Amino acid sequence: MPAAPIGRLKIEEWDAMIDVNLKGVLYGIAAVLPYMKERRSGHIINVASVAGLKVPNGNAVYSATKFAVRALTEGLRVEVKPDNIRTTVISPGAVATELTNTISEPDIAAAYSKAYEKAIPAESFARAVAYAISQPEEVDINEIVFRPTTQEF
Repeated sequence: MPAAPIGRLKIEEWDAMIDVNLKGVLYGIAAVLPYMKERRSGHIINVASVAGLKVPNGNAVYSATKFAVRALTEGLRVEVKPDNIRTTVISPGAVATELTNTISEPDIAAAYSKAYEKAIPAESFARAVAYAISQPEEVDINEIVFRPTTQEF
């Protein structure tokens, strides 16, 4: 999650975010979709972010990739529903991971460090995944948004 205002022109970071956050999702789908279609069963879970719902200052490119993941997942849902494949996009808020260690701009990193002081454990994300996949086959949980109780953004 490299983050910086667009005007700082961190073009290499933009490319990396697009490669990981968008192309990575597409390549993951491409790896499993033919098998799921053949079996007429499956569940694809993509990871977006609350930054895919609202754009924080200095995070436009990251947010754009996460908005794209949400749109991609919804488009995929429409395409694969005849094949009985479920889709879920999970948009977490501050979760305690190494994600903020990838921010190269000191001022932005400091702001995120403060915001992540009350990050919730990664197990919270695992519980969201477990909830989505534990539903009966006829139930498709399309979107889950969660964040720490104290997170304003």
